[in-house]
Amino acid sequence: MENVQALCKQIDGICKNGAESTEECSKLLDELAKIPMNLEIIQKTSVGMKLNAMRKKFPDEALAKRAKSIIKEWKNIVDGKTKSQDDDAPPSKKQRKESVEEVKVEKKKLEAPYKKPETVNRPEIVAQFASASFPPKHLENDETRLKSAQLLLSALRYGELPDGTLDPEELAVQIEEKLYSVHRDTNKNYSAAVRSRIFNLRDKKNLALRENVLTGVVRAEKFATMTSEEMASPEIREMREKFTKEAILEHQVSVQQGTPSDMFKCGKCGKKNCTYTQLQTRSSDEPMTTFVFCLECGNRWKFC
Repeated sequence: MENVQALCKQIDGICKNGAESTEECSKLLDELAKIPMNLEIIQKTSVGMKLNAMRKKFPDEALAKRAKSIIKEWKNIVDGKTKSQDDDAPPSKKQRKESVEEVKVEKKKLEAPYKKPETVNRPEIVAQFASASFPPKHLENDETRLKSAQLLLSALRYGELPDGTLDPEELAVQIEEKLYSVHRDTNKNYSAAVRSRIFNLRDKKNLALRENVLTGVVRAEKFATMTSEEMASPEIREMREKFTKEAILEHQVSVQQGTPSDMFKCGKCGKKNCTYTQLQTRSSDEPMTTFVFCLECGNRWKFC
């Protein structure tokens, strides 16, 4: 534990001040690879998160790949512990879980003949974004979900990554999985939700949203279920509120009984039986807006 803590301090120093040479980073990776890790050490020292942060600052691609390989080994240790806890569950619970899995397998077999024909060469798609942990195996056989995860990953990597960025690959997979679980299929609603998230992540006027997702301020699962209003930038929200207030005001004025007058001719029925109301809807140096209501046919119009 003490050795790992000492190495964590070296990692923090490199993240803050940079490495003096690639040999220093290589030596640090050698020492980390030799230490027999367990779940307790990984969780208490957060060495995985620290090494991942340092990996993103490596100028040498070979060192970055090696660091990622070490992180993947540690992740397998954590996943292995979680799996062993599931194996210790009561028999009744395990049986229910197995029965659910069997039903899912049978359902997939029944739906298999109606699956859409593949139009894209899967090896080419996998190779385009392939890395040690991406894409996950459960997405490799589903072209639509795989493509969605890749587009989300590309949107997350759009531009510079802020300090404290989480792993974009894991975030992309988590967002896609949540979208799939919400819509229960790769249908039109699923595709529209994916496109909406990609558009908002790439919006140059809404950089705060992408930064919040990358740094974990907005969790991936929460981001996957946000509405367009929640994802919108403050400027867009303010504009929408302004339009809403103007529409409400216009409706309220138009339905009120105004001043009777025969100065206005209705363009719908041709009669001059109208009422009008004037209101200052713009700045004080602008002319007032006149709202006219036809008492014959109910037609409404306005002019300045």
